Amino acid sequence: MADLPNILVIMTDQQKATASHLYGNTFCQTPALQRLAGQGVLYEHAVTPHPLCVPARSSFWTGQWPHSHGSRRNETLMPPQADHAFRLWKAAGYRTGLIGKNHCFEQSDDLALFDIWCEISHGGLPVNVATRGMEWFRPPAGIHAAHELRRTLTPQNPRFGYAVSDFSLEDYSTGLIAGQTVRFLDRYGHEPFALWVSFPDPHEPWVAPRQYAELFPPERIELPPWREGEFSDPRAPERNRVLYRMLGMEEDALEDVYGLLAVYYGMVRFIDDALGQILDALARLGLDKNTIIVFCSDHGDFAGEHRMQCKGGVFYDCLTRVPLVIAWPGQLPAGVRDESMANLVDVVPTLLTLQGLEVPRAMHGQPLPTVTAAAPRTATFSEYGAGGPPFRMADLEKLPPPYGRHTLIQSLRWREAEGRGGARWCVRPSGNMSMTRWATATNCMIWSMIPGNWKTWSMTPGTERSWPSYACNWPTGQFAPKMRGPCPCRR
Repeated sequence: MADLPNILVIMTDQQKATASHLYGNTFCQTPALQRLAGQGVLYEHAVTPHPLCVPARSSFWTGQWPHSHGSRRNETLMPPQADHAFRLWKAAGYRTGLIGKNHCFEQSDDLALFDIWCEISHGGLPVNVATRGMEWFRPPAGIHAAHELRRTLTPQNPRFGYAVSDFSLEDYSTGLIAGQTVRFLDRYGHEPFALWVSFPDPHEPWVAPRQYAELFPPERIELPPWREGEFSDPRAPERNRVLYRMLGMEEDALEDVYGLLAVYYGMVRFIDDALGQILDALARLGLDKNTIIVFCSDHGDFAGEHRMQCKGGVFYDCLTRVPLVIAWPGQLPAGVRDESMANLVDVVPTLLTLQGLEVPRAMHGQPLPTVTAAAPRTATFSEYGAGGPPFRMADLEKLPPPYGRHTLIQSLRWREAEGRGGARWCVRPSGNMSMTRWATATNCMIWSMIPGNWKTWSMTPGTERSWPSYACNWPTGQFAPKMRGPCPCRR
């Protein structure tokens, strides 16, 4: 046990990869994440297995695709008796802990696996959920006050709201989690630990400390390009057009768009400073050389792309591509950018491999290249849907206007369940990343890069065709001939 490294997984909520300059952002610098990447490996093309909180988190910890573990909606948390990482680490003798947002575990036997439990979410401290192993280092009254605006926020328009506030940084969830993590390391760092540090931000409600939002005045923010008529184009999928009717910002004041983005990126910078505090504590205590550190997010956010904000069940890069850095100073390559396709389901199998622990056969994820001896890969997979009927424009128009945040929540459970096999394949042969596959119970559509040319393939179950990239018959999971490797969705 003494030879096993510590595990520190730092996860944010709804942070798209391109919110950081490390992934091409031109105005949001994340120096602490850059510091961590300089000590380890940054995965340029990491994808969430499901662009929704609970399914992504359940997949992360089980190493399984959502259609296998069954958690495919935010209302369906980690299934009973799941063979997840904390069950394995607890059995291996680690002190286990959660500091931050849960939104994953609910079974009593799962919760009992955590020696330390300090939970906080978007609206502040949860009701009737006690801490275990450590008390919060800040008084609950101050924490409650700092989150009051998140619970009472008046939106600027039907689609979104944002605000700034002025409280002690240590009372906001980001500062509180960072300070609690430092105290965990001070108190328990001498024992083997597996700790999940889970920041609720930059997920809405969008409220940031004033000093962070003011880092991003309008003249500093570079708006993403918007294609006029993108969702009036008849070729746009109906699902995407429906989402735009709820989330689109075309009619909103530009000053509010800038205000929203200032808060979103202010939350990202606040998290980065919190990451810096944690890295400083690891170095100060001499724990960095025996701790494997992961930084990631569960999924992304439009944050202005496609003239939208928030998220929905579509497979744009801003929703599915997430930051991913893995570092173990002195043990893993440092300052390397890996261009392979990677997935959050690969993280736990990678950690278990690095620890020398057995990877359960039920895990679909595979050890990642560069930090292990695994070969680079050219494809990965993301999905959405749980078997329900589609939510169409006609269904939207039965709801009361104006459409916006209220409509998004009103239709959430229908849209979460929509589609038996909605999925996105990300294929990256010859250094180019492909776009989208949309699958249903009867057919699938795959976009693939075939020697420099975009090409669309379609299949129905029972049909076999050959092409030089990953693809499978859906829902049977059978490969067309001449494929390179096993089908990730049916492994």
